[in-house]
Amino acid sequence: MKQIRIENGIILYYGNRAGRVTKGCAVVDPMFQGSELEGFLRKQTSIQEIQWKDRIFDRLTAGAVAPEISQGLKDVRVWQLKGDVDVQRKFIDFALLVHQYGPPQPEHYMKVYEGASDTNDLEELYDKFRYHPPSGYTGHGLSISDVLELYDETGSSFFYVDRYDFQEIEFSGKSQNQGQTPTMQY
Repeated sequence: MKQIRIENGIILYYGNRAGRVTKGCAVVDPMFQGSELEGFLRKQTSIQEIQWKDRIFDRLTAGAVAPEISQGLKDVRVWQLKGDVDVQRKFIDFALLVHQYGPPQPEHYMKVYEGASDTNDLEELYDKFRYHPPSGYTGHGLSISDVLELYDETGSSFFYVDRYDFQEIEFSGKSQNQGQTPTMQY
């Protein structure tokens, strides 16, 4: 049996789920970074890019995540309003915000979390970031007016946390991987 191989889009390194391959991009946990694995990945004609991202191993080995599902998981960023934003814009439902102030403005938001997630389900993410935020989370419990970003190597989707559900917001602009504030449009 080969010590390094790819099965169903999952990169196996000496029996460990080290990463995943999606649409020509290998996303691998940096704890496995080394010349042996990197050399193997560079030899694969189906892989055009290699990204090293923290917590991929944790996400792939989570008991509830099957290999065929995990390759479709996205990472998550949480954006919350900055402290100096007009208090009238905080904790307001989406329709009222747009009616009174226009769509969310990117300069009013800051990133309070970025990392891997074990689900793409917005309700589950809401519960996680509302009641049991992971380490590294620096904001308040997720609530109305916050923005959830689901992203992978193919792009991002943004969701305004509304009173009872989520409103997808169209975005354009600079890549979030560069740590920039999101550019939002409605």
